[in-house]
This record gives sequence, structure tokens and C-alpha cells, in this order.
Amino acid sequence: MALNFLQILPTPDETRKLYPVPQKVAEIKKKRDEEIRKVFTGESGKFLVMIGPCSADNEEAVCDYVRRLVPIQEEIRDKVILIPRIYTNKPRTTGEGYKGILHQPDPEKKPDPLAGIIALRRMHIRAVEESGLTAADEMLYPENVPYVDDFLSYIAVGARSVENQQHRLAASGFDVPVGMKNPTSGDFTVMLNSVVAAQHGHSFIYRGWEVETPGNELAHVVLRGAVNKRGVSLPNYHYEDLQTLLELYRARDLKNPACIVDANHSNSNKQYKEQIRIVKEVLHSRSCSGDIRSLVKGVMIESYIEEGCQGIHDHVYGKSITDPCLGWEDSRRLLYEIAERC
Repeated sequence: MALNFLQILPTPDETRKLYPVPQKVAEIKKKRDEEIRKVFTGESGKFLVMIGPCSADNEEAVCDYVRRLVPIQEEIRDKVILIPRIYTNKPRTTGEGYKGILHQPDPEKKPDPLAGIIALRRMHIRAVEESGLTAADEMLYPENVPYVDDFLSYIAVGARSVENQQHRLAASGFDVPVGMKNPTSGDFTVMLNSVVAAQHGHSFIYRGWEVETPGNELAHVVLRGAVNKRGVSLPNYHYEDLQTLLELYRARDLKNPACIVDANHSNSNKQYKEQIRIVKEVLHSRSCSGDIRSLVKGVMIESYIEEGCQGIHDHVYGKSITDPCLGWEDSRRLLYEIAERC
């Protein structure tokens, strides 16, 4: 094998001992996990909004962004639960570009996973301490989840990962909601198969151990749009798409049918300002059908302090270095409108 082994990284248990979650953060997570769980089980009618930067590239800017959510969350708490996006692993379609803070705590320096593990734990924990809001992150690498699962309240599985067996089986062992995105092909049956796998228990090999899982009844789907064979984006958030998804859900023996709509990616063709219109359309669809209202539990929005995106070396504070994001003022207005229409 042409693999050059560079260094042994600390295990998740070792890392948790060195950089533990404070008791206050653990208590916040427990409370938030229960509140979010009730949305997926139908016990709560609140609407979920997962909002934040495409990639969490800078601790100061990310924590600044999350703090800005706090007064809004207080005002709309009766209707909406805000879950900050703090994504520390960034999938790259071609393998090139910034791969997230886990790989590069400093985007302008060489990869350093050991420093990255420390940096992402520090950032996530600080964000909870300063805001009281536990976050969502992406499971890009299943074996890395134990480094972060003691402070996360939501985990996403991306479009390129959802067909992978290890992702599906690992998701079956988590105790927080896991959103399985539709693959880039847009195939709903593939996406639902991943939910079936995640909701059932399994025995498999994980981090060098034989493990057994009970199944995750909170596993659900995320619609993020698709790409056809010519590379053209095809949205799948329209009313008709949601009706089709509802029918496919009903044809399967699944617990807690639920859908989150990702307003960016192929749904917006990465036209970040389109997220505003898309979210409003999703809310309208929910108002037209009680069944769709029960199915669609929330939306994902890519948002940062400054709108758009920049190059890694441009150094604009609070501006994405990966996909373009909605700016803060547009995001703030949209959050209030979501609360009004829920």
C-alpha cells in the first residue's frame, strides 16, 4: 500500500480526557437534545432551522455568528429551534481545496489533524458556552464522530456519503437525529434505503472493534436537490416533490417520518440568495397541506456574517472560503419571517 503513516492520533477517549466537555455544556446538550427529539417524534410542533456557514473555518467568526443567533432564538423560541451549523469536515468533489478545520485549523498552513481535533473541540464547546445553542456537524468520516458526539445535537450525512455502508451503519448507533441527504443523482429510494438501514440495529466493525447498535429512530431524509447527467441542477423542494416523498415514506415501515429541506446546494444551484425564496416556498407548501406540514420539520440555510464567498487568502472576516452564503442581515430577516409563518 502506498500509504505513508505520519503520526498516531489520540483516541476519542484520550481526547475527551484532555479536552473535556464542561458540566454546563453537557446539561445544555441534554436539554436541547430532548427538545429537538420531540420535533422529530411529533410531540412538538416547533420548526427547526439549521443555519450557519458552509464550513466553520475560523473560531472567532463562527462564535461571533452563533452569538448573534441568541437574541433571535429568545424571541422566536415558541415556534422555532435554531441549530447552528458548525461544519468541521468539508467534502470536496474533486478532492481539492479546503477540507475543513479538522484537516487544517489554519486554512493557509499545511494539514495538521492533531491540531484540528483540538481546534474543533475548542470551537464547538466555546460556541455552546457562549450561546447555549448546541450545533449540527457533518459525518464525513464515520470513524471521526466520537471526537465530536459529546456536544452535537444533530448530524448530517452528505449526498456523496449516503450510499456508503459504513455511514449508514454508524448512523444506526447515534442517539441524536441523523439527516440522510438524497444522493447527487436525486434518487429518493436510495435516500430512504439509507434511513431504513440507520433505523435498524446492526453488528459491524468500527474503529477496530466489533460493535452492535440498537438503531436510530430519529434518522430521516434531507432534500438537497440533484444533478442530472449533464451536470444541471434539479431542485426537489417543490410541493409535488414533497408529496412524492410522503407517498414513498408511507410505503415503508419507518418510524417518525420526517424531512429537512436544504435550501442551498443543488436546490438553489448554489445561488445563495435563492435560499430566501426557497424557504418561503417550503413554508407555503406546509401551509397548504397538513400532511406536508407534519413531514417537513425544518430547513437548512447556509449563512455567515458577510454574504458570498472569498478566496482563502482574502481575509474578509466572517465570509465563507467555500460555498457562498447568505449574509447576516438577510438571514436575520428570514428567521423572523420563518417564525411569523410557522
